[in-house]
Amino acid sequence: MRLFASVVRASLGLVVALASLAHAADAPPRGLAIARSNACMGCHAVDRKLVGPSFQQVAEKYKGNAGAPASLAKKVKDGGSGVWGAIPMPAHPAMSDADIRTVVDWVLVGAPSK
Repeated sequence: MRLFASVVRASLGLVVALASLAHAADAPPRGLAIARSNACMGCHAVDRKLVGPSFQQVAEKYKGNAGAPASLAKKVKDGGSGVWGAIPMPAHPAMSDADIRTVVDWVLVGAPSK
């Protein structure tokens, strides 16, 4: 009986773990989730220009630029203008540096949706 109970517990644990993985596979990338929760999507889309460039355009522009993560993180935190036109990007001083870095890293790998 103890062996049966152990097998049932182990099987249940495996089912829970697999369900958790399946949910994680369906969840949007963390960078996208953070961008959505910090109003980034009001001016940017993943694949088309809105007020600002698409995240994919940003990835293409900075492809291979080793300084891009730091400069883009600073741009998100402090805001700025001139790189993509006359409309300024507002500062996001309330975003944590860790969240900014997560969004920037996600953008720089092409802003994948999965």
